[in-house]
Amino acid sequence: MNIIILGAGQVGSTVAESLVGEANDITVVDTDPEKLKLLQDRLDLRTLVGNASHPSILEQAGIADADMLLAVTQSDEVNMVACKLAASLYNTPTKIARIRSADYLAHPEIFSADNFCVDFSICPEQILTDYIRKLIEFPEALQVLEFADGKVSLVAVRAFEGGPLVGQPLSFMHTHMPSVDARVAAIFRQDRSIIPHGDTVIEAGDEVFFIAATENIRTVLKELRRMDQPAKRIMIMGGGNIGRRLALALEQEYQVKIVEFNKKSCELLASELAHTLVLHGDCTDENLLLSENVGEVDVFCALTNDDENNIMSSLLAKNGGARKVISLINRSAYVGLVQGGKIDIALSPAHVTIGSLLAYVRHGDVAAVHSLRRGAAEALELVAHGDRQSSKVVGRRIDEIDLPEGATIGAMVRNGVVIMAHHDRLIEPDDHVIVFVINKKIIRKVEKLFQIGIGFF
Repeated sequence: MNIIILGAGQVGSTVAESLVGEANDITVVDTDPEKLKLLQDRLDLRTLVGNASHPSILEQAGIADADMLLAVTQSDEVNMVACKLAASLYNTPTKIARIRSADYLAHPEIFSADNFCVDFSICPEQILTDYIRKLIEFPEALQVLEFADGKVSLVAVRAFEGGPLVGQPLSFMHTHMPSVDARVAAIFRQDRSIIPHGDTVIEAGDEVFFIAATENIRTVLKELRRMDQPAKRIMIMGGGNIGRRLALALEQEYQVKIVEFNKKSCELLASELAHTLVLHGDCTDENLLLSENVGEVDVFCALTNDDENNIMSSLLAKNGGARKVISLINRSAYVGLVQGGKIDIALSPAHVTIGSLLAYVRHGDVAAVHSLRRGAAEALELVAHGDRQSSKVVGRRIDEIDLPEGATIGAMVRNGVVIMAHHDRLIEPDDHVIVFVINKKIIRKVEKLFQIGIGFF
C-alpha cells in the first residue's frame, strides 16, 4: 500500500514505524527537517520537507498514486485542508485526519464529502482519556481493551503470589470457575512470550493477558490478582487537553483534584469543571502533594507535556503513599525503563492511539486493532466472510485453522453473543474474531487467513 503520512511527531513516527515493515511504501511530510532526518536514519521510507497543506508538496509526496493519506500534524486545520485537497484534486481513496478540537468533533458534518472529505477522524486525546478511565475503573489491571462494541474485553494483569490460579495449569481455570468462560490469550514472563496451552502453569509475576465477556472481567481478575478497593480519590497533574478531558469524564463519579502550573489555565479549568477541585501549583512540589494528602489518593495521574515532570511527580506521589500511579510519557524509550517499578503504568500516547489508525490500514475486514506491550504485540478484531470454499477460516473448527506460530484466537462474537474460542468451536460467516498476535511479523499472515478468495465474488 502506498501511504503518505503528514506529520513526523510522536503519532506520525509511531505509525510509520509500525507500517514500514509490512510491505508498505511510506512517505512522511513535515516542516521540521531534523525530525525527518532522524526518522529516515532509522526506517526505510521517503521523507519530504514542506507544508502538508500545500498542493505542490502533496504532489511531490506522490499523492496522485497514494492509496491512503494519514494527516496527523499538530494542526487540525492543516489536516482537514490536506484531506480536502487529496479528495478534490487527486481522488485519494482513504483520508484520515487527526482532530484535536472538540468544536470540530461536535459537528461531524464538517468531515463529510461535501465539506472537508475526511473519511475517518481520530482524536488521540479522547482515545487516551477513555483508556485511562478504564484503568481507573479496573485498578488491578495493566491494560484494559474493548472489542465488539464493548462486549468483549482483553485485560492484562500481573499474577501475584498466592493467587488461586498461580501455580496451576490453565486447564484448572474451568474447574475453578465453572460458571465463567474465559481464555488466557498470552503470557509474558520476564519479557519472554509464552503461547498458552492447557498444561501451561501461571507463575507469580507473570503478565497475563486474558479475554472474556466484559461482564465477567472482575470475576477473572479476582483469580489472578488481589482485588483493590474501588478507586474514589483521583489526583491529576496537568490541566492540558488530556487532564481537562479526564477530569470532565470523572468528576461525576469520583473525587477529583487537578493541579495546573499556569494560573490562567487554572481559571479556565475552574470555570469548566463543576465538581473538581482546581489547584494552582507545581506538580513536582513535594510539599504541595503532602499538603493535599497524596497518601490518600487512589489513582495519581501525571498528564503534563513534560516527561521528566511526569516521572518525578509520579515517584513523589508513590513515595507519599498514592495507591496507583499512572504517568504519561511521550518518549517511548522511557516507558520500558520506568514501568513496573515505582510507577505502576507508564503510558505512551502514540502507542495507545495507533490502534485506531491501524484498523484502517490492515488488510481484510478489520473492525478494531489494539497495540500491546509498547507496540511489540497486537490484538485484532477481524470479521470472517465467505464460506468454506472461499475462506480459510469460515466453516472450520479453530483447531483446523492454520494459524501461524504466535497467533491465538481468543473469542468470537456472533449476533451479539460472546463465544470463547475453544478448539472445537466453528467459525461462521460474519463472526467477529479476536486474534492475539505476540509477534507483529506474522500479522500479514493472519490477515491473509481472513481474506476471502476472488471466486467468492
